[in-house]
Amino acid sequence: MSKNSKEFIPRLTFAALRGGSGKTIASLGVARALARRGQKITVFKKGPDYIDAAWLSQAAGTPCYNLDAFLMSRQTLTGSFYHRAACSDLAVIEGNRGLFDGVDIKGAFSTAQLAGMLGSRIILVVDCTKVTRTAAAMIKGCMDFEPDVSIAGIILNRVAGRRHESILRGAIEEYAGIPVLGKIPRLKQDPLPMRHLGLTPAFEYRGSEKALDMLADIAEDNIQLHRLKEIAAPLADCNQQVKDDKASREIPAPMGSVKIGVIRDAAFQFYYPENLEALEKRGAELLFLNAVSDSQVPDIHGLYIGGGFPETQAQHLEANMELKHGLRKLIESGLPVYAECGGLMYLGRNLLWKDKKYQMLGVLEWDFVLKRRPVGHGYSVLSFSDSSPFFKKGDVIKGHEFHYSLPVPTGGSDNARFCCQVQRGHGFDGRVDGISYRNIFGTYTHIHALGNGKWGENMIRACMKYKKRQGDKAR
Repeated sequence: MSKNSKEFIPRLTFAALRGGSGKTIASLGVARALARRGQKITVFKKGPDYIDAAWLSQAAGTPCYNLDAFLMSRQTLTGSFYHRAACSDLAVIEGNRGLFDGVDIKGAFSTAQLAGMLGSRIILVVDCTKVTRTAAAMIKGCMDFEPDVSIAGIILNRVAGRRHESILRGAIEEYAGIPVLGKIPRLKQDPLPMRHLGLTPAFEYRGSEKALDMLADIAEDNIQLHRLKEIAAPLADCNQQVKDDKASREIPAPMGSVKIGVIRDAAFQFYYPENLEALEKRGAELLFLNAVSDSQVPDIHGLYIGGGFPETQAQHLEANMELKHGLRKLIESGLPVYAECGGLMYLGRNLLWKDKKYQMLGVLEWDFVLKRRPVGHGYSVLSFSDSSPFFKKGDVIKGHEFHYSLPVPTGGSDNARFCCQVQRGHGFDGRVDGISYRNIFGTYTHIHALGNGKWGENMIRACMKYKKRQGDKAR
């Protein structure tokens, strides 16, 4: 059988006992170190995540793709994996939270479940802060908890010194019978910068290349990279009952030539590469805008504003009057706009953060107040109780939300309406989400195109209608 076939794609899933244990640092270090050796590393992130994914992409020098069994079907997930990872020297999959943590007591949609779907062996990253022999008991517990889960090796994190490492290694190999493949020493300073909502996006951090090279150096010096490659062969019986999803690898017929603006800058950066591909595959030309520094809006037939951190750039967004004026004019003319989370906030009147008020586009009569704790966090499901520019009544979309903003109506002459009922999640108030005004659709839910197959098609169709209307007006 060809080694380019799916059964021979080397793959490893990096997991941990809990979030914050070091699996991101380990995944980044290994991916960067092997990429520097000239190997083709394909990276994946389990669960809804943009920030870790962006760091993984920069570390490997290749796009990072999302794998999430809640957001997409098993068939679509495995099909996407095989398609993306084909001919890779190694597929690196970073898990999320603890190994067995899911949405219920059965661990649905957990990292362990994902590894089983993909036939991937697991490298368990263990935070060794103030622990020695007990680490072996925790690892043994994980091995016995779900015996079918293939934990193939251990990476020790935050190791204090040689004596600490020696006791840990001896206890784990003696009592758990599993090899320790390396360590990450306890570092005086976190190489990955943190800020108010967690890890700073790689896009914003000027020292990202230096940080990744430092992690790669740590991996080269302390982790047995050759052994990782040796154990990365997929499990022999993986996915025998799962067929590839053709939709993940076939190129759909272009629907028409349209230009879609995508605001991507320091404020808005949360886009799954699959979402952008879904638009391009159907004939869209993507034109990237910078809401912080661009003054002119190009000739576009639609606009996609993803999530991000508009609060960190609020002063610059407010000051860019020329771009705001151009966007408002187009929106009032009926420009189709799909806005997620941070993009939704940009459409509102004011953004209030740290006792200051910043004027945004003002096309929606809502203010958005940043809170200290999450307002909505986790998977979400929306059902359409009314039609919208991109979905029809009766449609259901699945996604995720993670927002600290509280929407507050301003009491103005807003004629926007809500299109969605919240089946799972929080949305605007725990009941409704999906606000529509003219051809705007704004929502707190981030969707993944592979789990919402009609999204790209519907976006293109709305843009084509707008393009036709504008052409008719020009005649």
